[in-house]
Amino acid sequence: MTTLDELRGQVRGAVVTEQDDGYDQARRVYNAMIDRHPAVVVRCADDTDVLATVGYARDNDLDLAVRGGAHSVPGFGTNDGGVVCDLSAMTGVWVDPAGQTAWAQGGNTWGSFNHATYGYGLATTGGIIGSTGIGGLTLGGGIGYLTRRYGLTIDNLLAARVVLADGRAVTASADSEPDLFWALRGGGGNFGVVTGFRYRMHPVRDIMAGIFFYPLDRAADVLAAYDSYIADAPAELGAFPAFQIAPPLPFIPPQEHGKPFVITVACWSGPPEDGEKVFAPLRDAAPIVAEMVAPMPYPMLNSLFDELLPAGLQHYWKTVFSPPLSPEVIAVHAEHGPRVPALQSTMHIYPINGASHDVAADATAFTHRDAKYATVIAGMWPDAADNDANIAWVRDYYAALRPLSQAGEYVNFMAGDDQEKLRDSYGVNYDRLVDVKRRYDPGNLFHDNQNIAP
Repeated sequence: MTTLDELRGQVRGAVVTEQDDGYDQARRVYNAMIDRHPAVVVRCADDTDVLATVGYARDNDLDLAVRGGAHSVPGFGTNDGGVVCDLSAMTGVWVDPAGQTAWAQGGNTWGSFNHATYGYGLATTGGIIGSTGIGGLTLGGGIGYLTRRYGLTIDNLLAARVVLADGRAVTASADSEPDLFWALRGGGGNFGVVTGFRYRMHPVRDIMAGIFFYPLDRAADVLAAYDSYIADAPAELGAFPAFQIAPPLPFIPPQEHGKPFVITVACWSGPPEDGEKVFAPLRDAAPIVAEMVAPMPYPMLNSLFDELLPAGLQHYWKTVFSPPLSPEVIAVHAEHGPRVPALQSTMHIYPINGASHDVAADATAFTHRDAKYATVIAGMWPDAADNDANIAWVRDYYAALRPLSQAGEYVNFMAGDDQEKLRDSYGVNYDRLVDVKRRYDPGNLFHDNQNIAP
């Protein structure tokens, strides 16, 4: 077995234990509700470090957590008494502008990735928060502003470099390790450490952003108008409704700061001159209390909420997949959304129609191609003293939506207590995922995740 001293000699990155300076920082993750004490955190510098770290955990029969952006709300990027394979120093991005592709190391966030590709006028589907890691978001499916136009993030994944439990490093693609490549596209971190992603890129540089605030008593009108419009809206429009306490932003009247509203956040990636016309149905859904419409670089929109959501908040989330918004579903949102308990807390209804519906349910591990929306109730707040009350808001909201929603849930938004819902979440693809898991990780080394047991 590899000893800790031998591990230190095998890797270029820092090996941090409880006896080392910086341990508390090294063990910290995005969700402050997660307070765990791994035996060792390896800050990997390259694939060789990842190979050594995986081998150390395997040979010493230790739990292994894989951390990219550290955004996992259930805390899958850490553990107690085990090994953390921390990829956060692996942030290289190589762009091929002629081929419109990009390779990115697994420690990138969407902020760092978008910064690297923006100079080439290229982007791909990738989340709402810039500090989210590319790895976790991609492996679970990947929903963002460009979903309706270009599909999920996994629909734009061309290849992945993977360190496996048995110590091999392979490249998975449609032509090499195709079963593994299929499973990685939605199956989460169950199959290995993905140290690199190759994405199909698209010509997106500057976009038109729109944020509209409406009175709470018009929430039902806003949601009904949005549901009708987004069904056939141009694919270049990415937009989602939400409930949000108004932050102290310049475009919001001061007397409205701190009050809850129903809002719509929109991204238009088509011709700039068409933005105002495309936003009109959103603006006209109800009287406007405040709005911001402006052209901006795509990376700026992708990080617009980062300052509101720094690391160190308390997090508890729940999620459902939804068909079109029925009057009953809208009534649930109109009842529970206005009770949003903190400035950082929210509920988002992300559209996953458009291009993502052009992919068959069994073409990737992400099976919910018939859903129109992925809804997340994102409880986020600064003070742990509010945990019980704010968790109750999330759970009550979810309990009211669940009977009106499709079976299964979006794995990237599932809480740590949602493991029993995993079979429904993968539906017809679950048994094939188990088969791939048995082939690539029969000992279940990679189990700190929404785990597909072999």
